[in-house]
Amino acid sequence: MKTFLKIVLAIALVLSFTQIYAAEKLNGAGATFPYPVYSAWAFDYNKITGVEVNYQSIGSGGGQRQITDRTVDFGASDDPLKPEQLQKDKLLQFPAVIGGVVPVVNIAGIKEGQLKLDPDALCKVFLGEIKFWDDAKIKGINQGMSLPHNEITVVYRSDGSGTTAIFTNYLNETCPAWKGKVGAGKAVKFPVGIGGKGNEGVANYTKRTANSIGYVEFAYAKQNRLAYTQIKNAAGNFVAPGFESFEDAAESGDFDSKKDFYLWLTNAPGKGSWPIAGATFILLAKEKTDSNKNVVKFFDWAFKNGDNKAKELVYVPMPKSLKDKIRAYWKANGLL
Repeated sequence: MKTFLKIVLAIALVLSFTQIYAAEKLNGAGATFPYPVYSAWAFDYNKITGVEVNYQSIGSGGGQRQITDRTVDFGASDDPLKPEQLQKDKLLQFPAVIGGVVPVVNIAGIKEGQLKLDPDALCKVFLGEIKFWDDAKIKGINQGMSLPHNEITVVYRSDGSGTTAIFTNYLNETCPAWKGKVGAGKAVKFPVGIGGKGNEGVANYTKRTANSIGYVEFAYAKQNRLAYTQIKNAAGNFVAPGFESFEDAAESGDFDSKKDFYLWLTNAPGKGSWPIAGATFILLAKEKTDSNKNVVKFFDWAFKNGDNKAKELVYVPMPKSLKDKIRAYWKANGLL
């Protein structure tokens, strides 16, 4: 009898340790854009709680596939899933951090924030219809600025990416010609230009190629000291990319928890909104309640304690109003 009790106690102890260990490790995978901030948050969170958050930077498509296959505790994607797709795959979705895609140029004498473009000019440049920097359309927007009669080289992403999805979604929304000829998505066929792999590839090509224009996420523009442009937004104002204009886009964007926060922040209506902004999202499997609660604990901690680290790494924290909506969504799904 004593031996039997010892075996039972040993099994109970093993199960207890297994449960504790399971709670101390979370596995996620997906979008490359938020990898630095998720990693930094995970490092700080581990020091405080002992919980290990292992995040693999494999791209938005990979994150969607892995959470759909239930091989990770959470997926991450810059490309939000529509409510009907979430329902089909039995997933939950919420935004975690805000980013922005910015056009960057390499024109002699032009510094960051000096060149202005409106949606029509940006669209025609990437369609190859505006071929020179001193085109009348660009000169009309930038009166008094000396622009060279040099041919424009377009640089685009050669790989499928959330960055391209955000950028082409913006062009699709603001330019009928782009919608008719190219369309939107993580990978599209650009009419002109040269392709670079990843944000780093586009940044490097733009830095090395005189008279070029590309698009990268804001963090890459800042880190590589690229000359980003101002863009005319939906309210008719020329704005520069930055923390305030991204946050304004997030606050003016109609994130609806009933639609699992599905929203593109492109062309947001706010007066100071950066028009090519986007959120990056976390995906959870509905039935994995225990691990979901632990994932939510991590992101709730990050929402409370991680804003300064996000800004330090050139990311834009979620505005308080949106964090409150997300917490209500977690509670409604029994996760907080």
